[in-house]
Amino acid sequence: MKTAELNQLNHTGFAPISSEVEPVVSPSRTPTASDDSLLDAYSKAVVHAADEVGPSVVNIEVRKRNGQRAGSGSGFIITHDGFVLTNCHVVHGADKIEVILADGRRPDAHLVGEDPDTDLAVIRVYAPQLRPVRLGESKNIRVGQVAIAIGNPYGFQSSVTAGVVSALGRSFRANTGRLMDDILQTDAALNPGNSGGPLVNSRGEVIGVNTAVILPAQGICFAIGIDTAKHVAAWLIKDGKIRRSYIGVGGQNVPIHRRLVRHFQLTAPTGVLVISLNQGSPAERAGLREGDVIVEFKGQPIPSIDALHKLLTADQIGVESDLTIVRRAEKLTLRVTPAEFAS
Repeated sequence: MKTAELNQLNHTGFAPISSEVEPVVSPSRTPTASDDSLLDAYSKAVVHAADEVGPSVVNIEVRKRNGQRAGSGSGFIITHDGFVLTNCHVVHGADKIEVILADGRRPDAHLVGEDPDTDLAVIRVYAPQLRPVRLGESKNIRVGQVAIAIGNPYGFQSSVTAGVVSALGRSFRANTGRLMDDILQTDAALNPGNSGGPLVNSRGEVIGVNTAVILPAQGICFAIGIDTAKHVAAWLIKDGKIRRSYIGVGGQNVPIHRRLVRHFQLTAPTGVLVISLNQGSPAERAGLREGDVIVEFKGQPIPSIDALHKLLTADQIGVESDLTIVRRAEKLTLRVTPAEFAS
């Protein structure tokens, strides 16, 4: 050390700081084995699901009577003898249905039945060596779990997209106006042509039927829950339709005055205002009038039209039941016998 530096050190008690500072370089983070294993596990899950379900996914093309192509969608085989589940809006009004299997075969196909109220339909194909999917259960679905969509968007066959289940228990309005329940929300990308294809979990089980996408949004897509799909498919295969009951009213949801709610001890602050009655309908025969407010059916509160629709199932056809209404300042109970609804 030079004499000047020694003198400075002795005078201040500190050594001089050099202006030439060694650069400090942060070590880059190297991928760990756990990162690799996580990525590999995710990839394996998607690959496994695609391998399991891909051979069961079909491309559906709809044609008019003159042979002109009217649309396309997806579907998947659910039985060894050729029943295929898809969306109702894919095949509704079709004069001819063409099905292309994953291996390129084009077997004969025809519509077995459709249910516009749940946007589901079953068609049947006639071909040997068909591979059906494995169906899961809605109760086992969890928000955040991996969801894989397989279909034919824009005609690109066997396209696979992956995401997660974003939400459970959504409600969605069908083209008929009836509310569909048990709808799954996912961010697995769906496009026109994906409709009717399967939504699959990491085990290769189908957990939903892809049905709709909100076009202006990013990653908000919907699928019909598999429990609903299994119930509807079973009835369509058996009868070709879903039986539902009706009472024949046109109504709108309205609030009920708080005094009436307290006075009649109603369980809901809203009801269904009757604005029209079908001529000769069960409701008209029961004595229901325009201006009445329906508040209960079979002892169950009716806060909305959708709540009434949920109770008007096939089990109620021909069964006389109590219908509770508020007429002006009176609470009345009528006896109504729902009839079978003709789609």
